[in-house]
Amino acid sequence: MKLDPIFATEARAAALLDMKATELREQVAAGNLPPPKRIGQLERFDVDELRRVIRGDVAGGGAMQW
Repeated sequence: MKLDPIFATEARAAALLDMKATELREQVAAGNLPPPKRIGQLERFDVDELRRVIRGDVAGGGAMQW
Protein backbone atom coordinates (compact mmCIF):
# COMPACT_ATOMS: atom_id res chain seq x y z
CA MET A 1 0.00 0.00 0.00
CA LYS A 2 1.39 3.41 -1.00
CA LEU A 3 0.87 6.17 1.52
CA ASP A 4 0.93 9.81 0.48
CA PRO A 5 2.62 12.00 3.08
CA ILE A 6 0.49 14.46 5.02
CA PHE A 7 3.45 16.16 6.67
CA ALA A 8 7.12 15.99 5.69
CA THR A 9 10.48 16.64 7.26
CA GLU A 10 12.52 19.49 5.86
CA ALA A 11 14.62 17.07 3.79
CA ARG A 12 11.57 15.31 2.35
CA ALA A 13 9.71 18.56 1.66
CA ALA A 14 12.75 19.86 -0.20
CA ALA A 15 12.99 16.61 -2.18
CA LEU A 16 9.28 16.80 -3.05
CA LEU A 17 9.91 20.28 -4.44
CA ASP A 18 13.09 19.13 -6.23
CA MET A 19 15.32 21.52 -4.29
CA LYS A 20 17.99 21.41 -1.62
CA ALA A 21 17.06 21.91 2.03
CA THR A 22 19.00 25.19 2.01
CA GLU A 23 16.90 26.40 -0.93
CA LEU A 24 13.72 25.43 0.91
CA ARG A 25 14.84 27.40 3.98
CA GLU A 26 15.64 30.42 1.77
CA GLN A 27 12.17 30.29 0.18
CA VAL A 28 10.52 30.03 3.61
CA ALA A 29 12.61 32.96 4.93
CA ALA A 30 11.65 35.02 1.86
CA GLY A 31 7.97 34.29 2.48
CA ASN A 32 7.54 32.35 -0.75
CA LEU A 33 6.80 29.05 0.99
CA PRO A 34 4.98 28.42 4.27
CA PRO A 35 7.02 27.56 7.35
CA PRO A 36 6.79 24.14 8.96
CA LYS A 37 4.11 23.38 11.54
CA ARG A 38 5.07 22.41 15.06
CA ILE A 39 3.87 19.03 16.31
CA GLY A 40 5.18 18.69 19.83
CA GLN A 41 8.96 18.89 19.49
CA LEU A 42 8.84 18.17 15.73
CA GLU A 43 8.66 20.57 12.81
CA ARG A 44 6.94 19.26 9.69
CA PHE A 45 5.84 20.80 6.41
CA ASP A 46 2.19 20.45 5.39
CA VAL A 47 2.43 18.70 2.02
CA ASP A 48 -1.03 19.84 0.85
CA GLU A 49 -0.16 23.44 1.68
CA LEU A 50 3.06 23.17 -0.34
CA ARG A 51 1.10 21.70 -3.27
CA ARG A 52 -1.40 24.58 -3.20
CA VAL A 53 1.41 27.16 -3.22
CA ILE A 54 3.32 25.50 -6.07
CA ARG A 55 0.14 25.13 -8.14
CA GLY A 56 -0.68 28.79 -7.60
CA ASP A 57 -3.88 28.14 -5.66
CA VAL A 58 -2.84 30.57 -2.89
CA ALA A 59 -0.49 32.82 -4.83
CA GLY A 60 -1.11 36.53 -4.81
CA GLY A 61 2.14 37.74 -6.31
CA GLY A 62 5.23 38.65 -4.37
CA ALA A 63 6.12 37.29 -0.97
CA MET A 64 3.36 35.56 0.95
CA GLN A 65 2.54 36.45 4.53
CA TRP A 66 2.24 33.21 6.52
